[in-house]
Amino acid sequence: MSGDVTIELYYDPYDYAIDDNPYPVWRRMREEAPLYFNEKYGFYALSRYDDVSRGLMDWETYRSGRGTTLDILSSGIEVPPGILLFEDPPLHDLHRRLLSRVFTPRRMLAVEDLVRSFCARALEPLRDSDGFDFVADLGAFMPMRTIGYLLGIPEEAQQTIRDRNDQSITVGSDVADLSPTIFQDSIAQFAEYIEWRSAHPSDDLMTELLNAEVEEPDGTRRLLDRTEVLAYTAMIAGAGNETTARLIGAMGQLLGEHPDQRHELAADPSLITSAVEEALRYEPPSPVQARYVARDVEVYGQTVTEGSHMLLLNASANRDDSRFTDPDRFDIHRTGGHLSFGQGLHFCLGSALARLEARVAIEEVLKRWTDWDVDYENAGRGRTSSVRGWARLPVRTR
Repeated sequence: MSGDVTIELYYDPYDYAIDDNPYPVWRRMREEAPLYFNEKYGFYALSRYDDVSRGLMDWETYRSGRGTTLDILSSGIEVPPGILLFEDPPLHDLHRRLLSRVFTPRRMLAVEDLVRSFCARALEPLRDSDGFDFVADLGAFMPMRTIGYLLGIPEEAQQTIRDRNDQSITVGSDVADLSPTIFQDSIAQFAEYIEWRSAHPSDDLMTELLNAEVEEPDGTRRLLDRTEVLAYTAMIAGAGNETTARLIGAMGQLLGEHPDQRHELAADPSLITSAVEEALRYEPPSPVQARYVARDVEVYGQTVTEGSHMLLLNASANRDDSRFTDPDRFDIHRTGGHLSFGQGLHFCLGSALARLEARVAIEEVLKRWTDWDVDYENAGRGRTSSVRGWARLPVRTR
């Protein structure tokens, strides 16, 4: 009897076993089904670099306005205005111009000393212990403090907000688990802080949003209404916390598994910037971008009809052999870019801050420890529709 049995190609973003290591499935999709269709959930997926790159750029065909995660798209939940990730032009362009004036590179770079201070506060008490958790002790703590500071949210409230965000985006194995009030619940938690800040202005993003003027298509200008300020605040708080926490967790894992490269970084911290880029390519925190197909499009000889759902697998694209040499190898000296922050009009507005936080976090870790082993028995992944990575990543230091 022949043992050469071909296992049917199947990709399911809700399957935990696949989510633990999706790369072999994505490789088969690139090779065997560059346009993949999942009958169970009724979505298409593109996995090759060139296709994903083109798809991310083509907002007129692949729209974000109905949601950029499969569960939100499938639910039919109406997305409120002000959540930049879930908008298309012209509304997207109007709101992005506004946020670009508030979320400036200058402001991001100005917080580096603060980020370093948050890292020191998290790590110094653990210096004499036999280990720490890259996510619980650092990756979750430091981005939460940084975003909280930028927005003007009191420290005592930041953990509660992060816990609520975790709960709201955690998914089970059934798309029907999504709460129909997910957006209203996320936005409402900031109402009290917005009202307080309106009466007590400060040098923070929340105050700037309350005073920001938006220019309408007809040229008139107006202040943001409270709902818009709430939506912007919720978006910044959620996106800035989760993705950076997952990135720092991934770096803890990857450097734990590659001691030679870890020692290179300890000896020459200037290499940490390129190590962050390679971690972003190798284990992107936001690996899948969902889109609504706004018009019929021909892909690999098939017609994907208007109204379909398309997944753009940017994490798969980052491992495409046609773009990267030996793509399944982690290499801090690699050059060549990646699609982990998206591309085109939805390129991540917070990319500079995420890179800064990850770099500073690893710099501060390597000042204290140059050797660690990942405790995989006690590690655990987060299961969300928008980000992928570790929810717990304990390491044993030596």
